[in-house]
Amino acid sequence: MIDNLLLGNYKFRESDFIPNIDHYRELANAQHPTVLWIGCSDSRLQTGHITQAKAGELFIQRNIGNIVPIHDWNFATVLEYAISHLHVNDVVICGHSNCGAIRALDHESTDAYIPLWLNNARDAKTRVDKTIAPPKTVQEQDERYRLIEQENVRLQIEHLHTYPLLKKAMADKKVEVHGLYYDLGTGVLSRIC
Repeated sequence: MIDNLLLGNYKFRESDFIPNIDHYRELANAQHPTVLWIGCSDSRLQTGHITQAKAGELFIQRNIGNIVPIHDWNFATVLEYAISHLHVNDVVICGHSNCGAIRALDHESTDAYIPLWLNNARDAKTRVDKTIAPPKTVQEQDERYRLIEQENVRLQIEHLHTYPLLKKAMADKKVEVHGLYYDLGTGVLSRIC
């Protein structure tokens, strides 16, 4: 696999890097993204591909379940750097279909860290399960998961609003927050809030 990655890099340099060398030289000196993109680590999601964003346009934070943990130093530094130093205009939280993190909320785990991390999304499951009947078919279960995935985006936006830095930036009209959802089966990226 590593050889394939290196070959892919060679092809990238030939087809994109060299023809756009001025753009990449500018990026080598500084970045000026306009969006902080908070997405899932899922390998099926390639943020630049699904949005056609060029290198340098998105400042990306990815983790299992596109989670915004409350009181997390790693996340807080990303947010602070994006707002205070990169001066992004938009913050996006993007969920997706067939999310393994959301499905894992239904199962007990013996893993050491994953269940603790997923507690940051558990309220999304609880909220949806309070509003719908228990699923009886595979289609109903898939719809339930879709609803939880989308509710998780809304929940993570609530978590995002607990950071004073973001609240101030929004009050000063420097940043807007958006919730998006990507459907792996259709390729459609849509706004959910």
